[in-house]
Amino acid sequence: MSSDVLEMKKRSLVPLYLILLSCIIPVVAAALLYFVPGLRPEGATNYGSFVMPQRSMPSSAQLPLRTLDGNLFDLNSLKGRWVLVSADGGACPDSCATKLHYTRNAHASQGKNVERLVRVWFVTDNETIPQKVLDAYKGTLMLRVDPVALGTFLLGQDVRAGADELEREMDKYLWIIDPLGNLIMYYPGQETDPVRFRNDIAKLLHVSVIG
Repeated sequence: MSSDVLEMKKRSLVPLYLILLSCIIPVVAAALLYFVPGLRPEGATNYGSFVMPQRSMPSSAQLPLRTLDGNLFDLNSLKGRWVLVSADGGACPDSCATKLHYTRNAHASQGKNVERLVRVWFVTDNETIPQKVLDAYKGTLMLRVDPVALGTFLLGQDVRAGADELEREMDKYLWIIDPLGNLIMYYPGQETDPVRFRNDIAKLLHVSVIG
């Protein structure tokens, strides 16, 4: 095949390459701008705070979990979906119910993306959960966990507090885990603005090419 023919074929592919790039670049740019804090312009509109550095889901040995029925549960089985997280004692006072309410409503409001999300409540003691809470928040995955092991994941590796102090600290927040299993964002618990929380989740789902 002559060099002229090869050159003509290469030129004929240039428009195709340009079309592909025009489709890919906006998606990549949007994801980078949202997920990489250093690249986001001043006045970025995300509401939640980024976990820095991001923390990966612990193994089942590092974070033993049990369902309310007593069955073992591996958190890594939720990879592939966005996870909305809260942590409270089983008695679930008003502050706990408020956070469960926020995650339930934010989840339900995502329309066609609702199956991309799952809600998890880490129950940090052995207290009996009131029936009215069980009834109100059906669909939330409720998992009993040791607060010290959970605190290492949610609050960071440098945590040295006791169980009671860790429970009080974790009660203050909501978190998001991405489909790759990374803890990426946190919110101010019952003080969270539910509309802005919902909108943050919608943005994440919109720009994400995973989960």
